[in-house]
Amino acid sequence: MNWRLLIDECLSPSLVRIANEAGFEATCTRDRGWLGTKDRVLIKKIIAHDYTFVTCNSKDFRGHGAISPGGHYALQELHCGLICLNSHSMMTLERQQRLFRHLLASLSEKTELINQALEIFEEQNGSLMLIDYALFKQPK
Repeated sequence: MNWRLLIDECLSPSLVRIANEAGFEATCTRDRGWLGTKDRVLIKKIIAHDYTFVTCNSKDFRGHGAISPGGHYALQELHCGLICLNSHSMMTLERQQRLFRHLLASLSEKTELINQALEIFEEQNGSLMLIDYALFKQPK
């Protein structure tokens, strides 16, 4: 799959360069002129431009995760995926870059994230855990 990553404003724009160097197409909300855009508006832009969204603002976009999906992505019938960076520690620049590099290595093995979320968690002891799960609007 030709990944089109959009990096959220809560993460460093330096992640764009890291993604590009790893062979991924990437941009960020800052470079698109979308800084300060409300999440409910941003999700429409993400869907319209077929981006896979990368954020550490996980709860707003995926709800409580695999056990209780919600957030903006649970309202979408079709999307190109959500990527969340999570840590028990402060999300410093170094931590963002390290988690993102690890996640990109995993992403290169996937063919798609259609209607999926992929999350990386850094535990208190520094160990990393990746999980993926379905995340989309469920038919009634």
